[in-house]
Amino acid sequence: MTAGKFITLEGGEGAGKSTQAALLGEELRQRGISAVLTREPGGTANAERIRALLLGKQGEDWNARAEALLFAAARSDHVEKLIDPALQAGKWVICDRFLDSSRAYQGGGGGISDKELLSLHHIGCSARLPDLTLLIEVDPDEAVRRVKTRDDGDTDRIGGRGAEYHARVAHAFAQLAEQEPARFARIDGNGSPQQTHALIIEALLRLEGAS
Repeated sequence: MTAGKFITLEGGEGAGKSTQAALLGEELRQRGISAVLTREPGGTANAERIRALLLGKQGEDWNARAEALLFAAARSDHVEKLIDPALQAGKWVICDRFLDSSRAYQGGGGGISDKELLSLHHIGCSARLPDLTLLIEVDPDEAVRRVKTRDDGDTDRIGGRGAEYHARVAHAFAQLAEQEPARFARIDGNGSPQQTHALIIEALLRLEGAS
C-alpha cells in the first residue's frame, strides 16, 4: 500500500488555518482521497489534555522552555497514535499546526534555539516532517480584525500575547519558509476563504498524484 501524504497548515493568529484545513479535507474527499483532519496541540486524548494546559487561561503562564517541552510531548503522542498510522494506511493527513509552529512561537517568539527544538522533535517524533507545509500569510491589521471577530476579544493564552511577540513569530515563519523552500508553499491569505483555497490547490500540484 502506498503511504499517504502529510500536509500541515501554518501561520499566525487569524490566518484562517482551520477554515482552510476543512476546505482542503473536503476537496480531497471529492477527489476520492481518504483524508484525516487533525490539529496541534491535540489530535489524541493525551495531546488534547496538554492543549488545555497550554492554551487555557487558568493558572500562571508557562515559560518558553516549559511550552516547548509540553508541545513536544503532545506532538510525540499525536504522531505515534494518529499521524503515522493514518499515513501508513494510505490516508492523507491534514494538520492545523505542527513542528513549525513550535519553531516560530517558542523559537522566534520565545527565544528557544531552533537546534534545541529540532532535537526535541527528533527524540519525540523521529524527526517526522510534512510532505508539504502551507504557510498562510496575512497582513497584521487584517489578522487582528479576524481574531477580534472570531474570538470576540477572548483569545487563548498564547494568541492573546502582545503585538511584538506575534511580529517575532511572523518573522520566524517567513525565515523558515525561506530556508526550506522545497517543503514550504507561501500562501497569500488576505483574500476570501475561497481565493485562499484556490491558491492552496495550486500549491498541492507539487505533490505526486494531487492533480
